[in-house]
Amino acid sequence: MTVLINDWFDSKLSIQFAIYGILTTILSYCLWWRGRKTVESPVIQAIQTLPTKIGTTNGSFVDRMLHGNKTMVLFYGSQTGTAEDFAQRLAKQAKRYGIAAMVVDPEETEMEDLQRLVTIENHLAVFTVATYGEGDPTDNAQEFYEWLRQDANDLNGLHYAVFGLGNKTYEYYNAVGKYVDRRLSELGAVRVAELGMGDDDGNIEDDFIAWSAVFWKNVCQKYRLVRDTDESTMRQYKLIKDIFPQETIFTGEVGRLKCYEKQKSPFHLRNPFLAPILANKELFKPDSLRSCLHLELDLTNSRLSYETGDHVAIFPTNDSYLVNHIGELLGVDLDEVISLVDFDEDAQKKNPFPCPCSYRTALTHYLDITSVPNTQILKDIAQYATDESERALLTLMGSYSEDGRIKYKDWALDGCRSIVVILEDLPSLKPPLEYLCEVLPRLQARYYSISSSSKIYPTSVHLTAVVVQYLTPTQRIAKGVATNQFRRMYLKEYDPKPIFYDNNNNDETSFCYRLPIYIRKSTFRLPFKFQTPIIMIGPGTGLAPFRGFIQERHFQKIQGKPVGETILYYGCRKRDEDFLYEDELKYYESEKTLELHVAFSRDQEHKVYVTHLLRLDGEKLWKLIINNNANLYVCGDAKHMSRDVQMIIVDIAQLFGGLTSEGAMAFVKDLIVKGRYSQDVWS
Repeated sequence: MTVLINDWFDSKLSIQFAIYGILTTILSYCLWWRGRKTVESPVIQAIQTLPTKIGTTNGSFVDRMLHGNKTMVLFYGSQTGTAEDFAQRLAKQAKRYGIAAMVVDPEETEMEDLQRLVTIENHLAVFTVATYGEGDPTDNAQEFYEWLRQDANDLNGLHYAVFGLGNKTYEYYNAVGKYVDRRLSELGAVRVAELGMGDDDGNIEDDFIAWSAVFWKNVCQKYRLVRDTDESTMRQYKLIKDIFPQETIFTGEVGRLKCYEKQKSPFHLRNPFLAPILANKELFKPDSLRSCLHLELDLTNSRLSYETGDHVAIFPTNDSYLVNHIGELLGVDLDEVISLVDFDEDAQKKNPFPCPCSYRTALTHYLDITSVPNTQILKDIAQYATDESERALLTLMGSYSEDGRIKYKDWALDGCRSIVVILEDLPSLKPPLEYLCEVLPRLQARYYSISSSSKIYPTSVHLTAVVVQYLTPTQRIAKGVATNQFRRMYLKEYDPKPIFYDNNNNDETSFCYRLPIYIRKSTFRLPFKFQTPIIMIGPGTGLAPFRGFIQERHFQKIQGKPVGETILYYGCRKRDEDFLYEDELKYYESEKTLELHVAFSRDQEHKVYVTHLLRLDGEKLWKLIINNNANLYVCGDAKHMSRDVQMIIVDIAQLFGGLTSEGAMAFVKDLIVKGRYSQDVWS
């Protein structure tokens, strides 16, 4: 036994010496590299500005703040990029007050270090956090949210402020912002400004501007600061032009370089899977003026899995016509390769998007060029308009004045003017393209309810999407980014890039389009007990997740399991135009799996909606809910439909349950809390 122990000890010691020797060699090489006197190109200069792994700048955010003499840190919980944009804007504004600020993604740092932030004099922590789903934090704020719930945390003396982003049409309006604000206070933190709440159903831009004005007023009073009146634009990124090696250039990847060429699991938001499109079918009848597509995406070899009711996230690309048009309007060679690098060497994100890349790649894959720019962007680019009236218009809309707000709503929002349209309508406006790349928001993933059952289709996800296309007040056609990409693929009009299609046989008729995707988990779930009745309410593409529910209930039934009543209330315009999955639904109805109720709103003189059918069946629904513990599911429009459905259930509780108005409201709230009333809605 002693010999064995000695042999093991000698072996372990040898390994330790070997590791030490390797580390010494690597360290010596790094020191030699850093000691070289010649710099080969601006690319190397940019690389050398990155924080090293030995030292403080790559440690906690507090260490980086100390290293850069920063006193303010801004954390964002963002699903669509708006909360991150607000944090970046506050950081830029901080410079005008003499404050050095840092923007941090809570998912990429140790939030426990909040407890150390109090050691920095005149410190301030700001949180811009969005709420999505059933009052849930965004994906990148989930761990921070859980950490806040721990009672052992002590944030005594921490100075903070919170701005929440939400939508009043949702049940849990700004739930995360409210919780973060309250919880920080409970843990001993000191509120510098009252909680701000942005409503995306109204004008969240106005809400943010109004709150930020109060916030800065409070900050100035607390820290005795004076705002710099210089209104000149401050650049965040420096432009680097160089001959970049081809193997270092991004071509559309949202994560690591060349990740679409060498796919490696696990796949998630920062490393999506390039899924082949197995099917792309038109669901509306030929005579319809609209289009709705059914897509099937292959998950084979991805190790991705989903549960019925989850969402699939898709990273879309902008229309090549719009991209080329921007190049024409600004007179820029879109194939020029550039890199944008943050001036702040301690910044957590060195680039606004994957760099280096060409202007074409940035405009196609990384930048939002179809939404209406916010007032801050209009204010920033006004200086590049040479015509006085055009500059005055942009300056007014970016002024935060009452007249500016009215003009912005009338000209920009109601006019549906994207950056492309603005450049068309203001011909003297010629901002440098690299500056547009800096200020325009990132193109975000689009989320779709999965319209298939994982039990029947374990290696593919289905989605159902109406193609968004409409005429704007300026007589232009506005198009949804992702759905029109699907449409171009369906029509074979899409300009396929190498990373987005397979064509191993070099046959032009056999290529297969691919889409970058990942799976986002949802709480929209079938009941655990198969025999529990379910009542599904979903007009239009609100049918999508219920198609998966019905498939799964039918699968359970043919497995011989006792399946409760499966009832669907579905609505569309006309039976012969937009009745989605009609044959499938009729099949499940004939197999006694499904009880189907369809409202065709325009097939008769008087319009009939799903809500009318619910009222007619009120007594039956009440008995199912009370006597059989049925679960309710609603999917679709949050602003009108889901709100109307909830009020109908309240009315049914009063009419057939004998409850008061307050009692009926409390009853519905209780169903929601118990998970018996679930919503998968969008605004």
